[in-house]
Amino acid sequence: MKYRKLGSSDMLVSSCCLGTMTWGNQNTDEEAAAQLDKAWDLGVNFLDTAEIYPVPVEEEKQGATDRAIGKWLKTNGRSRDEVIIASKVAGYNERFTWMRDGPTRVTREQIIASVDASLARLGVDHLDLLQIHWPDRYVPMFGSVAYDCSKERDDAVPFDEQARAMGELVSSGKVRAWGLSNETPLGVAEFVAAASREGAPPPVSVQNSYSLLQRSDEVGLVEAVRHHDVAYLPYSPLSAGVLSGKYDGLSQAPEGTRLKLFDSYFDRYANTCAPECVECYKKLAFNHGISPAALAIAFCDSRPFVTSTIIGATSVEQLEINLQGFGVEWTDDLEEEIKRIHAYFPDPWRMIVRGGG
Repeated sequence: MKYRKLGSSDMLVSSCCLGTMTWGNQNTDEEAAAQLDKAWDLGVNFLDTAEIYPVPVEEEKQGATDRAIGKWLKTNGRSRDEVIIASKVAGYNERFTWMRDGPTRVTREQIIASVDASLARLGVDHLDLLQIHWPDRYVPMFGSVAYDCSKERDDAVPFDEQARAMGELVSSGKVRAWGLSNETPLGVAEFVAAASREGAPPPVSVQNSYSLLQRSDEVGLVEAVRHHDVAYLPYSPLSAGVLSGKYDGLSQAPEGTRLKLFDSYFDRYANTCAPECVECYKKLAFNHGISPAALAIAFCDSRPFVTSTIIGATSVEQLEINLQGFGVEWTDDLEEEIKRIHAYFPDPWRMIVRGGG
């Protein structure tokens, strides 16, 4: 396992970050503990949770992921210093009214309340990394194709207020560092500037969707994170599991899979060029003697702008397969063949099959 500096912070994190969003829904506390034990035995020191987890988000289950992690922290025998915990405060959402007194927003009051609740669920006195899960302002995300000016809102929480709250939390010792998620180049630059104005530490990381099928961040965000010493943490390196190849040739998603829980994802996958693109990557992986999942994860890990890749699993066996991706030797041949496939399928999630939905 490799270790890299987390942006401008003083933390060294493993190149693999363990994702947790299925714990408390698809996974029991015992299964979560087994995954954590396996990951830490293999050198992982970094995990990522969120106040809304598990997903899909439900009022009755919200916070169950944190509680599973907290239970493991009490019984695993490792010191707190061996576990770098990243969590996330929810962005703007009008539906999650049970979490706050009204919609979730990234105000100073809500950020601080969110951290206090997360610390209580986890049973710890500080978070190593607090991330804004998605922006308070409107931005296109979660599959949106382009910026829609009609969705702009005048009431977005100012960048300065959010940065000021983060600075307060760092000063109080409740948070060691803070970062962003589902952000844009504009957002990164604005938050860095806001932190400077407020005398707060700058954001140290940004966590965005990135994979062989979703490489849009290479266009602008990579420049921003490199310029501002912000760690890039790709999530969904398997594109909701499709890069593992397990959905090939199926007319519907199997029970218990990510695409079954989110039917619109499967429809989007089936009606684009993504299946054909995935088949090309599968053949490439097999030709090099590795699994499709290992290829997809190794691709992320080999990018010079990536600090730690977030992977999730619903079983220890699946986790072990995914962890193999961090041991793949990345060669010039692999890089050139990836470039060739990408040139043919530059944006497969949005290349609609003729006659598709």
